[in-house]
Amino acid sequence: MKLGVMGAGLGSMSWDKALDYCKKVGLDAIELPCGAYPGKPFFEPAEVLKSAKLQQKIRDDVKRRDLQIIGLAVHGNPVSPDPAMRKDHVAAHDIAVRLAPKLGTNVVINFSGCPGGSRKDAMPNWVTCAWPPEYGKILEYQWNEVLLPFWSKKAKEAACEGVKIAFEAHPGFCVYNPETILRLRDGAGKNLGANLDPSHFFWQGIDPVESARVLGDAGCIFHVHGKDCGIDPHNTRRNGTLDTKSYGDLHNRSWVFRTCGYGHGDEFWKPFVSMLRAKGYDGVISIEHEDSYMSVQEGFEKAVSYLRGVLIKEKAGGAWWF
Repeated sequence: MKLGVMGAGLGSMSWDKALDYCKKVGLDAIELPCGAYPGKPFFEPAEVLKSAKLQQKIRDDVKRRDLQIIGLAVHGNPVSPDPAMRKDHVAAHDIAVRLAPKLGTNVVINFSGCPGGSRKDAMPNWVTCAWPPEYGKILEYQWNEVLLPFWSKKAKEAACEGVKIAFEAHPGFCVYNPETILRLRDGAGKNLGANLDPSHFFWQGIDPVESARVLGDAGCIFHVHGKDCGIDPHNTRRNGTLDTKSYGDLHNRSWVFRTCGYGHGDEFWKPFVSMLRAKGYDGVISIEHEDSYMSVQEGFEKAVSYLRGVLIKEKAGGAWWF
């Protein structure tokens, strides 16, 4: 198993400086941002798609640092009820799907998105409970009239390019746990699967190791993010884990994203890596930095150091039972 980086976290650097930094800290791979929520990419994806010369330059730049491109990321809401956002995020997704194989990868990472609660809505509507009964009607509309038709079409388009779509299960979108990943995959296409990010599962009370077991058994772990989560037991006992306060409100939040090893230690990360390997995933763990306690460089380099130690120990044959 190898280590990489979600490239959007290095967005303050130029293309060459970002690649040099990845080489300096000893990474093996980079996940390239290509639009939607993460912000400005290192290059203009639409222009690169039209230019074999630019595609070759990107491949050469990455290879020269002994790196590989392990996915194109377009984390967005391509089923948004906002027409402008929907158009922009669908375009970013479509370009990434066509560009991925030209850059040497077959994975595009995205969110499932979240529609409105009806055709009349102007904003997304994420349903979190089964009652009152109108919530069930919202889910029926979202899944049967929007999500399944949209992603069935996009799955077929991606399959024609030899591309797999890896959904990051994220609260706020309709796919937010293993069950909803599998529901979308079963209903829309077998080249739809998971970008398994444990950080979003921790605070929902989901066991990421068990998630890796379930998703691995389905053969749909296409990508993995390395990000941790710290849960404040006092605030959680008082307010639960559904928390809309700013990520910067560290004193009052029930949970915050943490650098790998600072939310959970070896008791989680070793069994998690072992489960991934047991279920056939031997790809890249792509580190994503969102730790409000640390600068990007500090948090990222601590994550690299910690996960490298876990991977070395796991490769050496440590016994972690699950």
